[in-house]
Amino acid sequence: MYDDKSRRGSVNHRLVQVLELGHVNLFVTDLDRSTRFYRGVLCLPEVARAVINGRRVAFFSLGTRHHDLALVEVGDARRTPQAPQPGLNHVGLKIGDSLNDLRAVRDHLRESRIEPSAYRDHRVCKSIHIADPDGIGIELYADADPAIWGMDPAAVAFSQPLQLD
Repeated sequence: MYDDKSRRGSVNHRLVQVLELGHVNLFVTDLDRSTRFYRGVLCLPEVARAVINGRRVAFFSLGTRHHDLALVEVGDARRTPQAPQPGLNHVGLKIGDSLNDLRAVRDHLRESRIEPSAYRDHRVCKSIHIADPDGIGIELYADADPAIWGMDPAAVAFSQPLQLD
């Protein structure tokens, strides 16, 4: 658990340097309806669709990164409190461009006694998933070669466990 007091007086207080807000990932009740809104109303270009971990997902990109928005269908999850709820799934924060950058963040998290919920290989990036003190999901990621999604935008619709060691 993160303890803000443990950071006070620390000389090396910038072990993690967030470079940019990378993307937003939302849980939605109806993927088709939400896709019509984001693609049709907000004119976001859809670059890929997939089924990941049993859920339908749509990805949108403004062209400068592999994706700026992802929508994950959870159905009418309000009926069961154990299911993911509509709303924010996680916020993606870019921390670098290499596995070494990701390993350094992993080591820092371990030292801070923060246990990641997942390590993922998304082909277009590699990531560590954690939660903030209120349980809000945060994906700390290092981008892969932009040519991967530049040549194949659908590459964003990929997710498998990542072995970081």
